Amino acid sequence: QLQLVESGGGLVQPGGSLRLSCLGSGFTLEYYAIGWFRQAPGKEREAVLCVNNSGFTSNYVDSVKGRFTISRDDAKNTVYLQMNNLKPEDTAVYYCAAPMQATCFRDSYEYDYWGQGTQVTVSS
Repeated sequence: QLQLVESGGGLVQPGGSLRLSCLGSGFTLEYYAIGWFRQAPGKEREAVLCVNNSGFTSNYVDSVKGRFTISRDDAKNTVYLQMNNLKPEDTAVYYCAAPMQATCFRDSYEYDYWGQGTQVTVSS
C-alpha cells in the first residue's frame, strides 16, 4: 500500500524553526516529484514548495522565499520541508503529496497520494 507519512509539526514561537518530514512507504520516492501543501483555517489548500525527481525545486508562495526550503534524501525515502523564521501566518496543516510523475505541479488535483497532514502552529 502506497503511503506518505508526515511528521515534525508542532507549536513554535514566531521566529522559530521546524523541519517537517515526509516518509514514503510502499514506493520509492526518488522517481517522483514531491510537493508540500498547506491549508490554514478557512482557506483553500495551497502549494508551497515542490522538488522534482532531479532535485530541482519550485516555490509557489512568495512569502516563504528565503525562509522555507525543500530537500530530499532518497536513501531515507524522505522529503523534508525546513521552515525558518516562522510567522503566525504560516500556521496551517501541512501535507506532502506525490503526483506519481517526475514533474512538479502547482494544482492539488495533479497529486495522487497525500499524507495525513501535520499541524504547524506559530504563536507566542
